[in-house]
Amino acid sequence: MKNLKNYQFWFITGSQHLYGEETLKQVAVNSKAIVEGLNKAAQIPAEIVFKTVATTPDAIEEVMAEANFDKNCAGIITWMHTFSPSKMWIRGLNSLQKPYLHLHTQYNKEIPNAEIDMDFMNLNQAAHGDREHGFIGARMRLPRKIVVGYWADQKTQEKIGLWMRSAAGVIASKHLKVARFGDNMREVAVTEGDKVEAQIKLGWSVNTYPIGDLIPYVEGVSETEIDALMEEYKKEYVIKTDNLESVRYQARMEIGMEKFLQEGGFDAFVNTFEDLHGLKQLPGLASQRLMAKGYGFGPEGDWKIAAMTSVMKNMAEGLAGGTSLIEDYTYHFDGENSLALGAHMLEVCPSVAAGKPAIEVHPLGIGGKDDPARLVFEGASGKAIVATLIDMGGRMRLIVNDIMAVKPILEMPNLPVARVMWKPMPNLETVAEAWISAGGAHHSVLSYALTANELRDWANMMDIEFVHIGEDIDINRFKQDLMLADIAWKLK
Repeated sequence: MKNLKNYQFWFITGSQHLYGEETLKQVAVNSKAIVEGLNKAAQIPAEIVFKTVATTPDAIEEVMAEANFDKNCAGIITWMHTFSPSKMWIRGLNSLQKPYLHLHTQYNKEIPNAEIDMDFMNLNQAAHGDREHGFIGARMRLPRKIVVGYWADQKTQEKIGLWMRSAAGVIASKHLKVARFGDNMREVAVTEGDKVEAQIKLGWSVNTYPIGDLIPYVEGVSETEIDALMEEYKKEYVIKTDNLESVRYQARMEIGMEKFLQEGGFDAFVNTFEDLHGLKQLPGLASQRLMAKGYGFGPEGDWKIAAMTSVMKNMAEGLAGGTSLIEDYTYHFDGENSLALGAHMLEVCPSVAAGKPAIEVHPLGIGGKDDPARLVFEGASGKAIVATLIDMGGRMRLIVNDIMAVKPILEMPNLPVARVMWKPMPNLETVAEAWISAGGAHHSVLSYALTANELRDWANMMDIEFVHIGEDIDINRFKQDLMLADIAWKLK
């Protein structure tokens, strides 16, 4: 997982030669001051680099080409300080392959009563320069983020910063590799999907590696390596089992799997309890730990959720709150206070834990293997989202629901897995109907760090369908919008 601080976002100011060299020099000075101010803001997670005052079609095309081929450039930010005729931008924007934010701001916050004259007006033309620039983006139907507001205001900086996270998710997506240990669970529909189209559209390389390829890595782990990891377990978790051999085997799998993933440059992985040949246990604690280190994970061969977990962990890097695979397991019906219980057989990331997780060993009941060790904990309380990605045949659909996670209202002493309880917003009955109407999967990604807005921006940049189930949902309008979206995407 690449640290956000390693990314750069290029700031490109638009103008033209009509105003003379002195004006252009001042445009550059003001642009650099804005960039410097943004870089000092706590809300900006990556470096913004001032690149140029673009005044000709050739200059614009050149800087866009540089952005495309610079591995550290995660996106561009444009601002029209003065009027920049938008036909100049066509060639450059046509060639752009990086995320694109149009910042509609101005250098001065307020109109200076005494100083405003024709010179001031010639220099400060963002109010209509950005509208000219906005037209060409609309005319070319470009995926872009538009942020309006004074550049030094915290609200504006927050919007830019969150978009930067979405853009980092795009870059992570374009180079994402998923290792599939085994195939999808047999006869399950929603975990299937077009892997070729996913690579064309999203950049995801999704390939199968037989368990036999993994076994040498697991069996090659030394007892010394396992001893060292067991000491780490003792520091980070409460050990609530006498079956330390089971825990040691999970440590062996964690080390072996991580070596395999690192050697292959993988960002995410899947496995399935239907294909464990050569392994003594289903990876439980091992999968949880690898997720905590930033790897994406999908159970039962669900490569779409594995990839989304990785993308969302990249987007959330440095933010408070964890991100994990989750699954709606069962409901607590109580009218407007109805709750969902999210869990999985074993693999919920400890980044979402409310307290110190415990390592426990219990029978799994399926898979026909030894009892696996796993981390057991309650999830944190607070605002969060659950997101799932499905293949609708011809297009991908990203579905996001706002939730309010709560402390579980029951102790559930015999439930031997990590669990998170939440209220779907606005209520369980409406959300479940909407989720099912949209084709939402049983697997999803839970995140306390991200919101629907960041995923909406990501989906827009990736040119995939986005569906939001929020607190103000009207279920009848929602179903109608799904029908209209189906028509629109087929036409597209």
